[in-house]
Amino acid sequence: MSPLNLAAHLGQDEFLAQVLHRRYRHIPAAIPHPGELITWDDVNTILATHRLEPPRFRLSANGEMLPAHRYTAPVTTRRHTVWQRVHPAELHARLAEGASLVIDAVDELHPPIGRAAMELEQWLRTGVQTNLYASFTAREGFGVHWDDHDVVVIQIDGTKRWKLYGPTRTAPMYKDTDEPEPPPEEPVAELVLRPGDMLYLPRGWWHSVAASEGEHSLHLTFGIQATTGAQLLSWLADDLRRHDVLREDLPVHATAAQQAAYLERLRKEVTAALEDPDLIGRYTAMRDGTDLTRLQPGLPHIAGVPADPDVRVRLTTARAHLEHAANGDGLVFRACDNEWEMAEEAMPLLQSLVSAAPGAVSLGELAAAAGISVADVAAVVFELMDGQAITVEGDER
Repeated sequence: MSPLNLAAHLGQDEFLAQVLHRRYRHIPAAIPHPGELITWDDVNTILATHRLEPPRFRLSANGEMLPAHRYTAPVTTRRHTVWQRVHPAELHARLAEGASLVIDAVDELHPPIGRAAMELEQWLRTGVQTNLYASFTAREGFGVHWDDHDVVVIQIDGTKRWKLYGPTRTAPMYKDTDEPEPPPEEPVAELVLRPGDMLYLPRGWWHSVAASEGEHSLHLTFGIQATTGAQLLSWLADDLRRHDVLREDLPVHATAAQQAAYLERLRKEVTAALEDPDLIGRYTAMRDGTDLTRLQPGLPHIAGVPADPDVRVRLTTARAHLEHAANGDGLVFRACDNEWEMAEEAMPLLQSLVSAAPGAVSLGELAAAAGISVADVAAVVFELMDGQAITVEGDER
């Protein structure tokens, strides 16, 4: 399946420069065939074949999660464990009464959505979790609320009315010092999303959502992980532990002059770090290189990847980081919280893997790009697989 190229639909560089974190954007008919992402049959199959416990799978009405016993029935296994099986008739009844159905992290359950999420991760250089929402009445499942992350919404089937009220606090956080002020009574915008429509909404924007057009609705919300100054400073505090002054005990019992002298030493180290023009770049590269969002085994190839030119492999992260070594001798490849030092000759191979993500590439294509044998490519690929960064791509279903 070809990539959706969500970045192009949102506006690519113009979106990053003028829209991201600033204002909402509605793109009608952006996705010509939204059913390629997921269908109602796919949703039914996921619910029937996965043991999803609340809150991963839940029903919500008026901002409250319904007790699971109202739409599931307990099943006791031969090993004396209990799990909750979906009771279709009760599920239908709750949905008809106005509850909304939610599946969190559906990108981990359905590969087409996972690939779309990886596209966004690669472009935006941050983690993405995709949730699925289905509703069948005009009753609002969550009321007027705000999210602590930006979202990209894709309407899959039916219609959904969104009322947007705007933000009342700049970039509110999950862990914050104050709550946002209540939203205004009247929305600043009111939109009806139809199949294939996209909506981008920055975090902190109050909104409400309802299937108020008289038909059922199915949509996906790609939640974009925030990367804040607070997170940068937290990482910087750990990074600066290489300096003595960060590791020393606070001079709690010292004189005022001694405490001032300590704070001045501390200030110099922190100020010097903040004056580094590449600080944000280093932090972002660290986050990219340690991303573990989509690890996947490479079974059955536990002892090596066969030297078969038709074997297809792909990175398990869309945020792998490739750069020249600091001493100018070779390359450094970081992915999935691992690091490899390789010769300069590996550059075409690694670039091919990175540029193909989230898709797959064959060992033959990698060998042709790097000008080395398929056997040598298979050895490099297995080394990367041993570090969790690569998986063998099987049949897409």
